Amino acid sequence: MRGPHNIWRLIRTGATLERTGALRMVLDAMDAPLSLRIAAHVIGRPFRWLGYRGDPDLPPLVRALTALGPAYIKFGQILSTRPDVVGEELAGQLRVLQDKLPPFPLETARASIAEGIGRDVDEIFSDLGPPVAAASIAQVHRAIRARDGAAVAVKVLRPGIEQAFRRDIDAFYFAAAVVEALLPGTRRLRPVDVIAHFEGVVQGELDLRLEAASASEFRENTEDDPGFRVPQVDWQLSARRVLTLEWAEGIPIHDLAALRKAGHDLGRLGERVLELFLRHALRDGLFHADMHQGNLMVAGNGDIIALDFGIMGHIDDYTRRVYAEILYGFIQQDYRRVAEVHFEAGYVPADRDIDEFSRALRAVGEPIFGASANQISMAHLLGYLFEVTERFGMQTRTELILLQRTMVVVEGVARSLNPDINIWHVARPIVETYIRDNIGPAALLRDLAKTARALSRLAPRLPALAEDTLLRRTTAPDEPAARPGPGAAGWVALGAALAIAAIALAGGP
Repeated sequence: MRGPHNIWRLIRTGATLERTGALRMVLDAMDAPLSLRIAAHVIGRPFRWLGYRGDPDLPPLVRALTALGPAYIKFGQILSTRPDVVGEELAGQLRVLQDKLPPFPLETARASIAEGIGRDVDEIFSDLGPPVAAASIAQVHRAIRARDGAAVAVKVLRPGIEQAFRRDIDAFYFAAAVVEALLPGTRRLRPVDVIAHFEGVVQGELDLRLEAASASEFRENTEDDPGFRVPQVDWQLSARRVLTLEWAEGIPIHDLAALRKAGHDLGRLGERVLELFLRHALRDGLFHADMHQGNLMVAGNGDIIALDFGIMGHIDDYTRRVYAEILYGFIQQDYRRVAEVHFEAGYVPADRDIDEFSRALRAVGEPIFGASANQISMAHLLGYLFEVTERFGMQTRTELILLQRTMVVVEGVARSLNPDINIWHVARPIVETYIRDNIGPAALLRDLAKTARALSRLAPRLPALAEDTLLRRTTAPDEPAARPGPGAAGWVALGAALAIAAIALAGGP
């Protein structure tokens, strides 16, 4: 369904932005050049009547995004965390998209719960209240569990949400393919792969059983983290379209006035949000990837409570080490090492000049050090970073998209709590701890021990593998398999395997 019929969907998207006045507002917020403003107006004006009208009581961009659908709302949620990019006024308007969208009827939710759990709602809950939060994909109700009287949060998917996302994503795929075809220079950004990644993330959000599993694993990983809480999943009352968690009481982290009134230190809260994200990403390789203000609360005792686990990020050991080394290099202002890590990891093509790349990274990093967050223009910084990636032919790394996006969101949340936060100062002890524990001699010994254990499981198969290798090397294409003696290549392969095993065993426990 990714054919030219999606042209109509994209035309209506542009027309909606023009009709609601959102296009002008976005161009103003991004300080777009006059030529782009004129072009957008000339192209969009004749088609504005094709756009969705939306709710005229809402601000222009919120009105446009809610009219266009859930995929667009997700984009607005990201922008809502970046007042330094889109401006305080626009970011404040967009926060409505985090958890204050129009809810669907309680009776619809009751029917969905009954169908998902397979029992009458009155048997499950002694009370099911009206929605307390409504976002792009689901809404949440406070309920009392019948079996023990405990308060729980019941999350229910919106009716027809799967079809709505499918329609939007099909249009995004079409647009990405057209961009790649017409603008070859954008291919390094891999727009189709980016949409595929987004699709995978969304599909995970649309099955609440997967969210329950993520919440359970995240809770297990973080149960010893002081000052951080993840609500417990009720598996018996969860299904594909229904998720039940223990109820959590707290102040939404975006309610700065209420936090101050309750005596919380906003500056320290901002630091803790950033610390938690870095610790979870580096230590566990599993992090909350939707940490906007609508998904974070502060308990009376100061604990940070995470909500909504539909989008979780996973990064492997190697990627974590690369990420940590890049962060550490920036913290140490060792731009040469940062450049080397990029080349070693294959993030920059090998034919580029490492010294030039190192100088480009210095131009990114040096203005940041010694400056508070409110002295840095993230819009200009991101613009320069884009220029650097283009100049050095860096392709989009789809495995890092979620990590990078979450870092942008988390930094935005931290800035909203503490405008003077210095992200490098906060990150330093966490990154240094990770480097010490994972990229030093002790880490090498652990890696060798893991290799030894893996080879010990493989050892019974080594003779057969070596013999099979020899056969493939010495058998001609037209001849049946024979069993000749080992040739030089075969002995090299076998010798290499034995040498690796010896090294690994020497480093084992």
